[in-house]
Amino acid sequence: MLRTRTSKVFGLALLMIVATVVVCVSTAQMKSVPEVYTANVFGCSGGNMSPPLQWSGIPAGTKSFVVTLFDPDEHGDPSGWWHWIIYNLPASVDKLPKGAGTEHSAVLPSGTMQGRTDLGNDAYHGPCPDKGDPPHRYTFTVYALSVEKLDVPPDSSGAMVVSTAKEHLLGKAVLIAHYGR
Repeated sequence: MLRTRTSKVFGLALLMIVATVVVCVSTAQMKSVPEVYTANVFGCSGGNMSPPLQWSGIPAGTKSFVVTLFDPDEHGDPSGWWHWIIYNLPASVDKLPKGAGTEHSAVLPSGTMQGRTDLGNDAYHGPCPDKGDPPHRYTFTVYALSVEKLDVPPDSSGAMVVSTAKEHLLGKAVLIAHYGR
């Protein structure tokens, strides 16, 4: 049975689907989206640093994880906007430190891949909705998979990674943060 729990993260709405995986974000980040996590493109001047994430309740048989950040409300693209894609993350990992999403990240375990975002790079890029837009939903998802490696080419898009991951899905957790400017 899926249960939902709502609280505040970044001073924004947080939805956690509590099934077999739970995602947590530091309580120090609960007041507002710190500028360090917002983008530094398209008129935004943030630090573009990925936030720390931690998860627990890992399903039995998990061999790897996929972590994504997706904005379904980006209206400039009919398919939404991929902000971050990590795949082939070993099952022994249950957290990502602040800044893990830099291009060619030295803190990600060997063999872990970052997919191509909609900016065209293999790295995290933070929220930066158009000024005046209603707050966008920034959806962090952690997928627990039954395979160690996804059979996708390097530099795969978020859509390709998630579509392939669903074939091996054991559980997932979703955290939705709302952000506008």
